[in-house]
Amino acid sequence: MISPTPLSFLCALLLCLPLALLFSTNNVQNITTTPTTIILNIPMPLQEDINFSEKPNKKLKTSTSLSSSLSLSRRLSPSTSLSNYGVKAKPNVDQDDGLFKVAMGVKPKPTRPNKVAFMFLTNKLLPLALLWESYFNQTPTSKNLFNIYVHADPTFAYHAPFSGVFSNRVIPSQPTMRFSPTLAAAARRLLAHALLDDRGNSMFVLLSPACIPLHSFNFTYHALLRDDKSFIEILDNEETIYDRWAARGTHAPEVRLEDFRVGSQFWALTRRHAQLVVSDRVLWPKFNVPCLRWDTCYPEENYFPTLLSMWHPEECVHATLTHVNWTGRVDGHPRTYEAWEVGPELIRSMREDKPRYGDGNGNGRSDPFLFARKFTADALQPLMKIANDVIFRD
Repeated sequence: MISPTPLSFLCALLLCLPLALLFSTNNVQNITTTPTTIILNIPMPLQEDINFSEKPNKKLKTSTSLSSSLSLSRRLSPSTSLSNYGVKAKPNVDQDDGLFKVAMGVKPKPTRPNKVAFMFLTNKLLPLALLWESYFNQTPTSKNLFNIYVHADPTFAYHAPFSGVFSNRVIPSQPTMRFSPTLAAAARRLLAHALLDDRGNSMFVLLSPACIPLHSFNFTYHALLRDDKSFIEILDNEETIYDRWAARGTHAPEVRLEDFRVGSQFWALTRRHAQLVVSDRVLWPKFNVPCLRWDTCYPEENYFPTLLSMWHPEECVHATLTHVNWTGRVDGHPRTYEAWEVGPELIRSMREDKPRYGDGNGNGRSDPFLFARKFTADALQPLMKIANDVIFRD
């Protein structure tokens, strides 16, 4: 047997070196590319109750810059505020998280005098603004008893600034559209700004640009604040309730079918319930999702009645105080009154109608309608003619 020379031994090592490197590289790759999967399965806690009688969390502090950016800026002109709302950006209601975190920490008890927050949700200049101007300016003392807030969809053109009592009352707004959560999100946004803007705000009324008052401000003010209850239509026996519940397909277990409710988009909430809405982290994520079926998707008519029914139904009058006529309507829009239909008889007939109570007869209540919709822009002139002698005379 021939003994290997140093030269032949070195050659053998050089020939084996590529194989050693290949084997080592493959082993490193096998080690470093092994996937590690971590699954977090944390169930959302379902709150049994929300008690606002307790003091707000003292750890929640609002810096001067944050509070000034979240509260309503009275110094901004409506045209300026509308032009800075990111019209080209896609709607993102999660941008409101900071706003709601601050709003949920406001004092639960309103200061004196108690005020009514009138919240207008619109995508146009308010066509009936002159009527509302007269309504709010009836008496000098009434000016200290209300605040106005306007959510104006920034994707629409506003050819003139909001003026009069609506001047500088536009809050930072986002695009809204039917068959989506954006209308409900806009109402929540209005509530948050109203809570932060004035501690005197005690009742929060949601209105559309097609709404009119049916009584004087003085009558409305006392009717709203008389019982310290919210006025919100809460219905559980509607034919379409299952289709509406199933439209999103993501409710369970937070919103069961037996807990799901239907009601008017327009309501009046107490301060306690306004805080409940902005504090909600349980139901809102289930409603703040795209619908699987657009034709039965009305989150703005389901979220608020369901929330109040699940938490504080005994503190609500289960009816809306906004008159509407659905007779013969099948297109999802109530009857719209035109100029030729406006007269004293129409106003009186709306006053004489009684709300529909979701809990039966309303426990013997007989509440008056305070507002009505829908009215066209052309109806303004005949409405103004009968304002002092009919609408504002109780």
